Amino acid sequence: MTDITDAYFSNLIGRLETLKQTLAEPMAQAAAVILDAARGDKRVYVFGTGHSHMLAEEVHYRAGGLAFTVPVLVGSAMLHEGAVISSVYERTQGLVRPMLERYGMQPGDVIIIASNSGVNAAPIEAADYAHEIGAKVIAITSIAYSSAIANGRRRLAEVADVVLDNGLPPGDAVLDLEGTGLRVGPVSTAVGVTVINAIFAEVASELSKSGDAPVYLSANMPGAAEINQKLVNRYRPRNPHL
Repeated sequence: MTDITDAYFSNLIGRLETLKQTLAEPMAQAAAVILDAARGDKRVYVFGTGHSHMLAEEVHYRAGGLAFTVPVLVGSAMLHEGAVISSVYERTQGLVRPMLERYGMQPGDVIIIASNSGVNAAPIEAADYAHEIGAKVIAITSIAYSSAIANGRRRLAEVADVVLDNGLPPGDAVLDLEGTGLRVGPVSTAVGVTVINAIFAEVASELSKSGDAPVYLSANMPGAAEINQKLVNRYRPRNPHL
């Protein structure tokens, strides 16, 4: 292992160890909000633009994942239809509402909004829309990043019901390339995926105590086809991506 590879692993592992402590209380709060929604047969939507959208894909139809999650996947706000223009979209006012309206969000639902910078129009409008509907908002964001660049703008951390501060530095990348002024090694996706899966594991654990943990199995596991199809039939009416 090279020095920089070792440094990346060490940096990421160290951050996760720290977050295990600093996020213990807000993660418990997030789990409680999601658990309440699940027990009321509500949905948990996951939204992010750019690379943050990968958290929405992570929880969708996932082996070991909860079936009541709904990813918000809009091509123009992701990367595969044009990475440059997606950066424009996420900063443009008024685009998120029509994106979210197709999902039929309801009072009592939850939306997890991932935005490392936490100041662009898209995540703020998503939070506002959810609150108008009567849904709860959980944010995964960097308070240090958004505080550094806000310049008077509203921040996602200020409008969410539960804030999961990923503790990352402005710019995401954590390793200096000596003599270049450049930084490499972004960690927001790895951290975000770890946090969201840990919360859902907690929720699933609590739901399993009453015998109703709607968890997908890997397609190659015995009995998976039958179990997964039952879950799809149950949750498809409010998940356009199933």
